[in-house]
Amino acid sequence: MTTLQGLRRILLAVLVIGLTGTGAELLLLDHVEDRIQLVPLVAIGVGLAALGWHVVRPSRASLLAVQVAMSVFLAAGLAGIFFHVRANLEFQREFDPTLRGGDLLWQAIRSKVPPALAPGVLVQFALIGLAYTYRQRGDLT
Repeated sequence: MTTLQGLRRILLAVLVIGLTGTGAELLLLDHVEDRIQLVPLVAIGVGLAALGWHVVRPSRASLLAVQVAMSVFLAAGLAGIFFHVRANLEFQREFDPTLRGGDLLWQAIRSKVPPALAPGVLVQFALIGLAYTYRQRGDLT
């Protein structure tokens, strides 16, 4: 096994453990109140399916599926940060109508429910997954 293959295995393990743990946490937190909250769970399911396909039958098609899934994680993570911050801004405005500008944003970002930057973990998964797929195309049929 080459160094690159070993690193890929480690990245794959980290990614699968992270996705599984995050999916379980979202389910335990009942992150299913509305359809928009299903996005990370669906993305995690699709990502795990694409990774499973690629591990069992590596091909250019399965590699592309993994890369597309990682792109979805990137978009979902950034959108999730937006939605979490927006919800926090609305709550902070109701809680203290005098807050404005930077003070309002600071309070929204520091809010614990929902944690404003928690969806960033999906961005992290995207980067790990894209690193996992790095230079694999030439190894596949």
